[in-house]
Amino acid sequence: MGKGGPVSARIGFGLTVVAAGLLTAALYMVFFVAPLEATLGISQKIFYFHVGAAINMLLSFGFCALAGLVYLSIGGMNRRWADIADAVGVATAEVGVTLGAIVLITGPLWARKAWGTWWTWEPRLTLSLMVFLLFLAYLALRAFAGSDRFGRGVAAGLSILGIPAVYFIHFAVDRWGGAHPQVVYKGGLTQPEMRIAFGLSVAAVFLLATTLSWLRLTIERERQHLDELYLEVDRRLG
Repeated sequence: MGKGGPVSARIGFGLTVVAAGLLTAALYMVFFVAPLEATLGISQKIFYFHVGAAINMLLSFGFCALAGLVYLSIGGMNRRWADIADAVGVATAEVGVTLGAIVLITGPLWARKAWGTWWTWEPRLTLSLMVFLLFLAYLALRAFAGSDRFGRGVAAGLSILGIPAVYFIHFAVDRWGGAHPQVVYKGGLTQPEMRIAFGLSVAAVFLLATTLSWLRLTIERERQHLDELYLEVDRRLG
């Protein structure tokens, strides 16, 4: 193996096992222990993983933006740490986009039952879609840039735009209103089993996102190491 080595593989394996166990426990709590909501019935079960995916989507995008900031700050001074920051950005952006797709699929499914419509252009929904597209554009630009330092820098700059966007999503309903429910903060989880199921689901999705980010980071670091070997071989043959 390359720079990650067997330690990274062991960490990845351990995270995978724990994440799988916690996700299994969360699924059991959500579907077999937590009671049905009186109004929405079974469709309310979407809430547990929709919210967990949304929270961890924002965390992933936030880490990607911070990694972009680090890359631009030290890119010309420390290549090793710049490469690590770039790899973290790619890994967390890909996981964030995956979670964003889950949010944008489960949200309309829930909204159809709750509000009678698949989509409303309210602040939080619209901003979530915009941020999802922003980091989708980041991944496209980063893939196009390849090993080019300038292209990576432009992609990192684009990811930094996610910092204010993540803030606005978090406070969108309080600042600008909208139909999006405040279930967690307004006492919507009335039953203890609901609160336990919610906490487990958020923790399970967090650990799943962490595991996927770690595995993707390991792959990206291996790819960077392989690129360095190719360049070294090319220099020696040239």
